[in-house]
Amino acid sequence: MTAQPRLIEVRANILKENDVLARQLRERFQHAGVTVVSFVSSPGSGKTTFLEKLTARLGARHRIAALVGDLATANDATRLQRACPQVRQITTGTVCHLDAKMIAAALAGWDIEELDYLFIENVGNLVCPSSYDLGEQMRVVLLSATEGEDKPLKYPTIFNTADVAMITKIDLADAAEFDREAARGNILSVRPGMRILEVSAKRGTGMDEAEALFESLGVAAGRV
Repeated sequence: MTAQPRLIEVRANILKENDVLARQLRERFQHAGVTVVSFVSSPGSGKTTFLEKLTARLGARHRIAALVGDLATANDATRLQRACPQVRQITTGTVCHLDAKMIAAALAGWDIEELDYLFIENVGNLVCPSSYDLGEQMRVVLLSATEGEDKPLKYPTIFNTADVAMITKIDLADAAEFDREAARGNILSVRPGMRILEVSAKRGTGMDEAEALFESLGVAAGRV
């Protein structure tokens, strides 16, 4: 009967420790002048493909690095290296999210003052990542047109902790009978006023707007 309160206490301590380290990371990033953006989604939403296209665009003008979280393989990091030479894999094993401690460890040996942008691709999961601050300036949650319009209603916490929602694979919307207006309505019912982008990294649809968003984030912060 005492197991549940004990579990809650341990979890609270873990999250408190993470929040303290995340604040330290945020201060470190601000001091270094690097803009940090994290990406969260369910598996297969197109995070890596989107980041490949985005870093190829921004990399022509800016100094970019990426951290990629995955339970087992380094496949996504290997793919991303084609467009972003500075990539490090974080293998989490059985852990279904990244945390601030993992980010701090992965940055060891990197001079982040030499970066304009650091992108963090979280483990594919819409539950666990919502509780862990990584010290980022912006969190983007991705929802693909092949997943269904009700994801925001099923996983409201991840949308509430994100700053921008991105509907990916929009080129497949018609084939998947994806109701774009319903998806937008569901996102806004969970997080009123949230900025929503529609993109197809494969076709290039919406990529100009996405690129402009991250450019403006860096400019607004005086980092690029």
